[in-house]
Parts: sequence; C-alpha cells; structure tokens
Amino acid sequence: MAQASATQETRKVRCSASAVGSGDGGGEVIQDLSEEFSRAGRSVNSAEAMDQLASVFAAYNETTNRMREVHRRLKTEVARLRRELRQKNEQLERKSRLAALGQMAAGIAHEIRNPLGGIQLYASLLEDDLTDQAEPLKLVRKISKGVKSLDTIVNDILAFTQDHNCRKSEVHLAGLLNGVIDYIQPHIAGSNIEIEMSGVDRQLRGQVDVSMMRRVLLNLLLNAIEVMGGKGIISIGAKSCDADSSYNVRIDIADDGGGIRDEIMSKIFNPFFTTKDTGTGLGLTIAYRLVECHGGQISGINNENGGATFSILLP
Repeated sequence: MAQASATQETRKVRCSASAVGSGDGGGEVIQDLSEEFSRAGRSVNSAEAMDQLASVFAAYNETTNRMREVHRRLKTEVARLRRELRQKNEQLERKSRLAALGQMAAGIAHEIRNPLGGIQLYASLLEDDLTDQAEPLKLVRKISKGVKSLDTIVNDILAFTQDHNCRKSEVHLAGLLNGVIDYIQPHIAGSNIEIEMSGVDRQLRGQVDVSMMRRVLLNLLLNAIEVMGGKGIISIGAKSCDADSSYNVRIDIADDGGGIRDEIMSKIFNPFFTTKDTGTGLGLTIAYRLVECHGGQISGINNENGGATFSILLP
C-alpha cells in the first residue's frame, strides 16, 4: 500500500513538471511539488514504521510463547521432582521401620529355631520307634509336619531380616524367566492357567543377582497362580526402559485374577501382612527387599480389565 501511495505521488509530480514546462502557473506548481514530495515522504516513513512495529510485535509474541513453554516444562519438572522426593521419603521411612522390626524378628527367630531343632530330632526318633503302631505314628508325623512348617516361617523371617549381599552379573533375562517358569510348571499342571511371554524382549540383558531375582520372580508368579482360581492367563513382559528413565530394565507380571482391594493396596509390601489363610505374609516383603538390594523398585497396581500387575524396575 505504501508503494502504491508513493507511485501516485510520483504521477502527480510528473503532471506538475509538465505544467512548468508549458509556462502555465509555474509558481503554484513549485509550491505543489514541495507539498507533494513532503506527503510522499511521510507516507513512506509511516509504512516503514508500521513494518518495524509489526516485527517488534511478532518478536514479542514469539518470546512470550517460548517463555510459556519453558514455564510449562519447569512446572512439569517440579511436579515430577516433588513426586520423586515424596517417594524417596516414603522409602526412607519404610526402611527405618523395617530395620527396627527386622532386629526384633531376628532375635525371636533365633530363639524359636533352637527348640524347634530339638522337637524335630525327638519326633524323628519317635517315628523310628513307632513304625508298627499306625495311630501313634500318624500323630508323630503330624508333629514333624508342624515343625517343618514353623521352620519355614523362621527361615522366611531370617531371610527378611538378614543383610543381602547382592552379587550382580550380566544375564539373559529371557533365559532367567524361562528357568523360573519351568520350575513352577508342576504348580499349574492340570489347571487352565497359561503363561504368556510375547512381551519379553528375547535379546534383553540385565545386571542381576541370579538367585535373588529368581526368588523374586518365583514369588510373584506363585502369588499370581494362587489368585487365578485355576484358570486364566499370566502375562510376562520384559523390556528396556525409556531413555529418560533412571532405570534400564522393566519386568511386568500381570494376572487376570480378582485384583488387589483398594483398602489394602498400600499394605501389600508390609511384613507379616497377608490375606491368605496360610503363609507368613513375608513373601512380597522379601521380594521388595531383594529388588531394593539391586537398587531397583517394585510396585503393584490393578489392571483396568481386572487382575493386577507387579512391575520391577532395575538399574
């Protein structure tokens, strides 16, 4: 528009020049030329100023948008750091509680184990002497069975309380999972439970203590089998974590059982907590400690379509 205005002014100047050449109104023409050149200059300067102003506004808008994006990212990062801090504080508090409880439980376990050994010894001697007496032999075998059950509980308590020396080595995680599944096959023989491993990265490797991680995986799979009611699918996944994660490996074990009730979700890793009629309530607690020994994290959530998923994150 500025260029068009300037062109119009130029045409006026040419007309005025023709008038001067013909000697018709020379004084007025010179006066008009001055005014017309002045108007043309103001028009051009005004257009340039508008262009500059538009550039300033565009730069301002661009800077504002960048600042908004930076603010959004900072807000997201602050929220993430607060969540991590809260989780770390909860983990620290949990460690303190478990350490105090572990010291007490270890003392009790050792005091129980000593007389248990004597009871088991005398029960074995009685069993040898009563081989020809059916009813007394049946009672003695019940005693032996009870002693073995108590001994299992004591061993679980000691496993929970002891300091674990994590000896890591690089292993093929799919092979580790296959070994655990082979071990639990007798537990699902004759049932309608299937174990599905399509989510396992067959090339994935990780730094783990094999015996510890085998125990963790075995515990999670046996728990899943118990809640399945003899039918369903257990899905196992193993993959690399996202690039922005502080962990390298993620292992998921999902079942389609009844899930975990909301009111007990926060208690499932607490020692001696169980919803089953049998057991010590230490299985998940021991799994938690073994994963923690790796510098990792274990958690459980309910699935949208039923069942629950336990996830292990490893560095």
